Amino acid sequence: VQLVESGGALVQPGGCLALSCATSGFTFSDYYMTWVRQPPGKEREGVAGIDDDGSAHYVDTVKGRFTISKDNDKNTVALQMNSLKPEDTAVYYCAGGPGTGGPFGYWGQGTQVTVS
Repeated sequence: VQLVESGGALVQPGGCLALSCATSGFTFSDYYMTWVRQPPGKEREGVAGIDDDGSAHYVDTVKGRFTISKDNDKNTVALQMNSLKPEDTAVYYCAGGPGTGGPFGYWGQGTQVTVS
């Protein structure tokens, strides 16, 4: 099983960034996929998730700014981030599990997003 995130970068406040997670080794279309972030010095928090039927879920702090999507043909999950704020600075992880909301048995290595 592999999950590989990409797209992290340094971006100015108000800017946009698109993260992508390429996966392999499991039945992607059957899994709940999520983006989890860990701000510096803080615990991990769920940001957005998407069910196998395409239903999306967001934490309140990113609603209206972030959009999660998945491509079952390419086994990828993406996170489009708009109107970025300094408090969005974190390492962003892609994760997946068989049920909505976790637990998530599969994790990527993370990608750094810095808003400054």
